[in-house]
Amino acid sequence: MQLAHTAHVPAGDGPHPTILALHGWGASAHDLLGLAPYFHAGQALVLCPQGPIAFEIGPGLAGYGWFPLSEGRPPDPEAVAQAPKLVRAFLDDALERYPIDRRKLIVLGFSQGGVIAYDLALRDPERFAGLVALSSWFPSELSDSIAKQPAHESLPTLVIHGSRDPMIPVARAQESRARLLEFGVPLTYREFDTEHEIGIDALRTLVSWVEEKSISPVVLA
Repeated sequence: MQLAHTAHVPAGDGPHPTILALHGWGASAHDLLGLAPYFHAGQALVLCPQGPIAFEIGPGLAGYGWFPLSEGRPPDPEAVAQAPKLVRAFLDDALERYPIDRRKLIVLGFSQGGVIAYDLALRDPERFAGLVALSSWFPSELSDSIAKQPAHESLPTLVIHGSRDPMIPVARAQESRARLLEFGVPLTYREFDTEHEIGIDALRTLVSWVEEKSISPVVLA
């Protein structure tokens, strides 16, 4: 597998409901693994790949990202387009290596990872049982590059954002909501009085939504 990753694998042969969790800028493969005990009472498989771009975030401390960010300039579209390809290849390998229930595969992204999650799920909606974007944004350039499909109408989508987010203003999440509605996805949108983080209310909403919308419903083969 090309990308370093962490994994929470439940006991038993599976297949298990699975969350593919993509971290934000400056974090690592360990960042979102702490969510694993909350999903499906710890019985969901959680995979956390690590972004390929490494940089120093402090003395002796490394952070990772999915595509370069430069203050005051939009991300390079070519660089943004490369990251989902890497994650797609990672997922293909993971499907062979881990006991993943392909009918209950959810992609979740925080911040920059949410951009990758949008790309993966909206380009291939039949592959995923749910899409989650936390403290993220859905760029207009990405939206314009994706063709609407009938399967979008069967892709449960959750967007959560902090109303006081200083890094990605909540207005960008509201713009993302409008773009998502154009695709016809069944959308749940929530704002909380938080900053750039997953607060307790957001966590409760996330865990219950994943269970109700993407894990518990019977999915026909």
